[in-house]
Amino acid sequence: MRTRFDGMNCSVAQALEVLGDWWTLLIVRDAFMGMRRFGEFQESLGISKNILAQRLSHLVERGVLERVDVGEHGTHYEYALTPMGKDLAVVLTALRQWSDRWVLGHGNEPLLVYDRRTGRPIPPLRICGEDGQPLRARDMELRPGPGITEETLARYRDRLSSDKG
Repeated sequence: MRTRFDGMNCSVAQALEVLGDWWTLLIVRDAFMGMRRFGEFQESLGISKNILAQRLSHLVERGVLERVDVGEHGTHYEYALTPMGKDLAVVLTALRQWSDRWVLGHGNEPLLVYDRRTGRPIPPLRICGEDGQPLRARDMELRPGPGITEETLARYRDRLSSDKG
């Protein structure tokens, strides 16, 4: 049984409650590749029907996918990414780029992503400041947010710049 993070006051932990197992992200990846049917997901992933059904239900319940009735003669459902699900394009692209660089290595990329408008490869994702310039990790600072709890504040007090905001 995996650890639950739903009570943890942390944005990363809360994201893991929605996306925190490998099947879930692979289903989302396949949805981005255009897969919509239960059988397509199962064939692509080699996942058991019961696990796939659980993960699809979870993604629907959490708002990442929606079930769409496409049946002309009776009920037949497919799965489509919601706006929330489509926002995961950045997350999946960051994971893919990280793996291509650090796990697989240059020249071993399974898929390359190109900008349809220009025909050129998409550049590595970067975190940029308001001025458009890339930020490094040392350029970023964590501050308490409006949703912080006293417990979280106590745990990270020495690391947060609470004196600035």
